[in-house]
Amino acid sequence: MKFYTTYGAFLSLFIGVIFRSEHAFADDTVSARAARSSPDWLRTGTIYEIFPRHFSPAGNLAGVTAKLDELKELGVTVLWTMPIHPIGEKFRKGDFGSPYSIKDYYAIDPNYGTIDDFKKLVDGAHQRGMKVIMDIVANHTAWDSVMMTNKDFYKQDAPGHVIPPVPEWTDVAGLSYQGEALRGYMITMLKYWITTCDVDGFRCDVAYMVPTDFWEQARAELSKIKPDIIMLAEASKPELLNKAFDLDYSWPLLATLNDVLLHNAPAAKIRQTWEENSKQFPKGSLHLRMSDDHDEARAVARYGIQGALAASALMFTLDGVPLLYNGMEVGDATESGDPALFDKLTICWHPKERPALRSIYQQLIKLRKEHPAFRTEQVKWLTNSDNSKIISYLRSDEHEEFLVLINLSNRPVSGSVEKFNAASFKPVNVCGVTDTSAGDLPRFQLDGFGWRIYQRTIPK
Repeated sequence: MKFYTTYGAFLSLFIGVIFRSEHAFADDTVSARAARSSPDWLRTGTIYEIFPRHFSPAGNLAGVTAKLDELKELGVTVLWTMPIHPIGEKFRKGDFGSPYSIKDYYAIDPNYGTIDDFKKLVDGAHQRGMKVIMDIVANHTAWDSVMMTNKDFYKQDAPGHVIPPVPEWTDVAGLSYQGEALRGYMITMLKYWITTCDVDGFRCDVAYMVPTDFWEQARAELSKIKPDIIMLAEASKPELLNKAFDLDYSWPLLATLNDVLLHNAPAAKIRQTWEENSKQFPKGSLHLRMSDDHDEARAVARYGIQGALAASALMFTLDGVPLLYNGMEVGDATESGDPALFDKLTICWHPKERPALRSIYQQLIKLRKEHPAFRTEQVKWLTNSDNSKIISYLRSDEHEEFLVLINLSNRPVSGSVEKFNAASFKPVNVCGVTDTSAGDLPRFQLDGFGWRIYQRTIPK
C-alpha cells in the first residue's frame, strides 16, 4: 500500500514490532535508574502535531497561526510543528518531497513563509498559554543540503562517497557523529532556534539512530539557555530517557493496538505490552500515547470511526502524554487513509457524516486536565469476564479513582469486572458516550468499540 512506502511509516511498524519483544532493551542498569525530571507543562499537557502543508488551504505557517484560538479551545497545550525547513530537490520523492529531507537547518521553507511568520506563530501560542516544539532531523539531510560542502559531516562507504542512513532511504544522506565538528554544528543550530524564536523544545526524528551521548551532550547545553525545554524522542530506547529526553514514542503499545484492532489479537496483549515496557524503562518514564501520526494510515481509516475513538479513549486515559494529529479531531482522512507525506492533502475541516469528534476529544482533554488521577503513574489493571475483548484498569491519586472499560472488538459485550468497591463508582458522561443504562458495576454492557469511564471519590 502506498502509505507504507515512506521510510517513517515502514520504520514505525517495523520498530513497533521489535520493541514489543520481551527482551527488547532489557538492560537492568537502565531500568534501575530514574528517568530525567520533566516540567509540569509537559506532564499535564496534550500535544498536537501540525503538518503545516496540510493544515490549511494556504499550507503555510500563517494558516496555523490563524487557527490558534481553535487549538486553544480544543484544549491542547503543546504544538509540535513538523519540519519547517526547505526540502531538498535532489532525489525528491513525490510532488513536494519529504519534510524530513532537510536542505538548510537555519532556513524556513519559502512555501511556509519567513522566520517572522514562525516567530508570530510561537508568540501567538505563548500568548494563549501554549508551548511550541519544532521537529529536528539530526540523523540525515537532503542530498543538496548546504552542509554537503563538508563531506566529513556524512557517512561514507569510501572516501568522499556519501551514503544514505539505510539503503531504502534514497532521498536523504546519512550524518556521522564520529567527529566533533558535526556535533558542534548541530548543537549551535538547536541553540539558534531557542534564542531566535523562543521555541520550547524539540521533537527529534529517528532519535534512536543518533548516538545517545550526542543527545545527552546537546541536552546539557540547551538546558543552560532554557532550563524548562523538553525533548521528545522518536524512539523506544530506554537509555534515551535517563538524561537526554523527557519522553519517547509508545511504539510497542501502538503496534499491539494494531494487532488487536486489525488482526484480532486478544485485548489482554495491551496489558502485557504495558507491563513489559514498565520493566524495561527507567522509573518515571513518560511515553507519548498515540493512535495516529504522520507515518501511519489515519486511525479512522485503519480502525473505523468508532474503533478510532476506542483507541483514543485508551491513549487519553493511560499514563503518559496523549497526542492529537493534524485534523484528527474532525476525523480527517481519505478513503485509504494515506497520510500523503510526500504530497499535499489539505485537511477537510468540515467532513460530512462524522460524529461530534471535536467535542469528544475536547472532553477527554478536559477530563485529563481537571483530574490529576489521569496524570499519575498509577495504572492498576483489572481482570474482567472477557479479557480477549475488554481491557479494564484503574487510574487513581489520593483523592479519586477512575475505572476505564474499553471494548476493543466490533461486537457488543456483556460481562463483569473483578469485584471491588463497585457501588461507589458513578459513570462519567463524555459527550453522551456514557450510557447510564449500561448496567451497574461490576456488571457492564458495551457496544462494539464501546467504552465507559466511572469515577469515585476516595473517602478521607
